Amino acid sequence: MKAIIEYNSRKIEVDISNPLDISIPIDMSKKNINAWYVEEPTIFPEEFEGEKIKVSNGAVVNFNNIHFNPHSHITHTECVGHITEKVHSVNKNLKYYIFLAELVTVAPESRNGDFVISEKQLKTALKNKKRDAIVIRTLPNLSDKKEMRYSNTNPPYLLEEAAIYLREKGIKHLLIDLPSVDKEKDDGKLVSHNAFWNTSGEIRMDATITEFIYVPNSIEDGEYLLNLMIAPFENDATPSKPVLYEIIK
Repeated sequence: MKAIIEYNSRKIEVDISNPLDISIPIDMSKKNINAWYVEEPTIFPEEFEGEKIKVSNGAVVNFNNIHFNPHSHITHTECVGHITEKVHSVNKNLKYYIFLAELVTVAPESRNGDFVISEKQLKTALKNKKRDAIVIRTLPNLSDKKEMRYSNTNPPYLLEEAAIYLREKGIKHLLIDLPSVDKEKDDGKLVSHNAFWNTSGEIRMDATITEFIYVPNSIEDGEYLLNLMIAPFENDATPSKPVLYEIIK
């Protein structure tokens, strides 16, 4: 099924019958992703008068509670409220959900004992393309990314120079398959978060960072239409379901 969308005065034809979901869910039937030194997420039935409210237990409905942290357990989208004293809501600041995105694959390079993504790598990947969003897939790209335990592993991250480059290039929405755009332990500097949101200048309230995505190897690098769907939580971050659509022309 095809649809024609007018986007910034450009008519784009997309294949809406083949959505490419790049989110990672909370799935209690298997090992979940986890980061930032917290316990596992839980999904459990509410109890009333000592009885668990679940159909298999004789209730007429399933009525589950869910305990999780969006930064630790699931694909999530965050706004500048993640790092500011005032907790700005991503639900209030993200007002549009369809964007032109470029999917790029990057092999983080070794620097001073870390693996990092540099400005040069992103410049090479994006060239002179004008995009609202960038989707970064890192190598190696094994399916075990969907159940990684990242705490105390010093995963790859974005250099500050790379975040500044994306900001200056006009990228509003940064999606990446890592737990953070910053180094796991950096003494609270969060240089790439701060650079991307421009906290030392005019803060980019409508810019977002989405972490913990997973882009299968079967999806080729290139231009896509991105639907950045978020759950309506009034919080600095919320679970999200980014979906890519192939552009036909």
